[in-house]
Amino acid sequence: MTGRPEILFPLFGAMTGLEGVGPKTARILAEAGSEKPRDLLFTLPLSGVDRRRRASIREVVAPATVTVEVTVGAHMPPRVKTRPYRVTVEDQATSFQLVFFHAKADYLRKILPEGARRVVSGRVEIFDGIAQMVHPDHVLPPDEAGGMPEFEPVYPLHAGITQKLMWKATRSALALAPDLADWIDPALKARENWPGWHAALTQAHSPESTVDLSPHDPARARLAYDELFAHQLTLALARASVRRGKGRKTAGDGGLRNKVLAALPYRPTGAQLRAMSEIAEDMGSPQRMTRLLQGDVGSGKTLVAMAALLTAVEAGGQGVMMAPTEILARQHLDGLRPLAEAAGVVLEILTGRDKSAERAAKLAALARGDIGILVGTHAVFQKDVVFADLRLAVIDEQHRFGVAQRMELAAKGIAADVLVMTATPIPRSLALAQYGDMDVSVLDEKPPGRLPVKTVLVSAERITEVVAKLRAAVADGRQAYWVCPLVEESETSDMTAAEERFRYLRAAFGEGQVGLVHGQLPPAEKDAAMARFAAGHSKVLVATTVIEVGVNIPNASIMVVEGADSFGLAQLHQLRGRVGRGSEASSCLLMYQAPLTESGRRRLEILRETEDGFRIAEEDMAMRGAGDVIGTAQSGLPRFRIADLEHQAGLMQLAQSDARKLLADDPPLASPRGQAARTLLWLMEQDRAIRLISVG
Repeated sequence: MTGRPEILFPLFGAMTGLEGVGPKTARILAEAGSEKPRDLLFTLPLSGVDRRRRASIREVVAPATVTVEVTVGAHMPPRVKTRPYRVTVEDQATSFQLVFFHAKADYLRKILPEGARRVVSGRVEIFDGIAQMVHPDHVLPPDEAGGMPEFEPVYPLHAGITQKLMWKATRSALALAPDLADWIDPALKARENWPGWHAALTQAHSPESTVDLSPHDPARARLAYDELFAHQLTLALARASVRRGKGRKTAGDGGLRNKVLAALPYRPTGAQLRAMSEIAEDMGSPQRMTRLLQGDVGSGKTLVAMAALLTAVEAGGQGVMMAPTEILARQHLDGLRPLAEAAGVVLEILTGRDKSAERAAKLAALARGDIGILVGTHAVFQKDVVFADLRLAVIDEQHRFGVAQRMELAAKGIAADVLVMTATPIPRSLALAQYGDMDVSVLDEKPPGRLPVKTVLVSAERITEVVAKLRAAVADGRQAYWVCPLVEESETSDMTAAEERFRYLRAAFGEGQVGLVHGQLPPAEKDAAMARFAAGHSKVLVATTVIEVGVNIPNASIMVVEGADSFGLAQLHQLRGRVGRGSEASSCLLMYQAPLTESGRRRLEILRETEDGFRIAEEDMAMRGAGDVIGTAQSGLPRFRIADLEHQAGLMQLAQSDARKLLADDPPLASPRGQAARTLLWLMEQDRAIRLISVG
């Protein structure tokens, strides 16, 4: 695919070509994220001001914005410099004052000559019984007032940029927008009653009432869809390029899996069995699998992953399970070991801590094919790690491992099937935004015998009471996590908070009873503290959020989260999921700083009401917005300018099926609609997709 289509050049030119934009304004706009005319086109108004002409200010209830034609009366310059300058004016029914601070008298006499007719528009307020309009937004002779829009769009502003300037610059950018051939399926466009691209932009920038500002307005919905469609087209191209890669049929006879299932003390849930068969079917097809296994805390993902790894071994190959941290890799090892023993399969771990001789021996065994399943961190993809026949890579906690890394895996020539696991339930629209290139299996049932966790809200003032209850529970043989609050944004202050709490609890429980883990500790110390706690030597583990994902210690049945109001819902749900893993009834204490904010209270109440991670995720998104739910910065989630994932979730699904269908019908995007879609990818700056087409 050659460079950017010529028809788009004007939208990618210099901002200084726009009306009212000089070099200084261009710099300010660039800081606000608008570097070229295209960016301004995709900066839509947030709200609007009704500037329809009224006969009198009496037609509105102050305070409110009003536009009226007036006769200018007496000027009242201030006697003292700090006082305002006032001008009396009269509309059809009443008189009121225009008020100006720091105004120049001769300028005001020029724009408001006594006895003249003027149209004024601004906010009217009542002050000491007198109606006033302070600094009107518009003062115009009646014959010039026609240019003022009846409903004026209000744009998001950045310091140094005015609404007037945004109005001029966006009109100027609209004049540059070309008419583009449509990339939307004609039937869909007709069904949704969407305007063409150019018309949609014009309408979105010229709303006529507040109804036009809703995300469901046809012009706005269409522009949001364009953005989501470009994103899903990129993901669909990534998926197609992975599937074009050398796939292999990996079909097992089920022998090893059956051994494991027979050795289990319980029956797998329906959801687990369904996921296992979806994965086995994918592995058995000649195309490469990229599947996401999404399961709530404690829904039994390990067993499903193991069944998949055993399918690889049954087919004569090997499997690898990767985790983001060494703690989690070791834990996967502990979880998988009894299952591997039941199946009679060799399982090994490889991390950065292996000594050179030990490492060399493992690498040799791996290359010979003596190791069936390898567990490790991302270090398993270093140059010297060679598999005899790698068939499946299982990646845990995907949100630390984005689309780019998934593609890297493919680029390494590892034709292995890929199964990604996440314990972070995310709303459907976000799952599509982040994992749209994958197929999804969901575990939405809890294995039998998992007791619900009792969740209690406690004010921080009652800490001594909490410690006393904890002491009684520990004397009873129970173990507890104590998670410290998130301090500002710095890890060092998080660490200080954890160390202070550790000293306080050590004084209460005695030497050796309390452990500590935080992000600044060397890995060996962190693992040692975890191991002491897992073995039951220490009774209380003080931690920052390093324990939120995946830690599994069945005897720990109490979770105390200090400063719970500073955590996100999903994070609290993850933390709570660390308890309730054994036979004991478990509890989670959410300690908060009173008084709680409205949203803080709502968050904690949702947790008290439900343990359903998917419901919690939807609530979290409704409260915090999509970007925050998975921490946009490290999630690989695109930043959409127009699309609003909370209110337009349905559009994302539509965009995904549409993008996949277009690629299935026209893989090289050569048809007229395919060509239009290429233009869309350039317009939306989807460089990765463009590279994929040119490679493809």
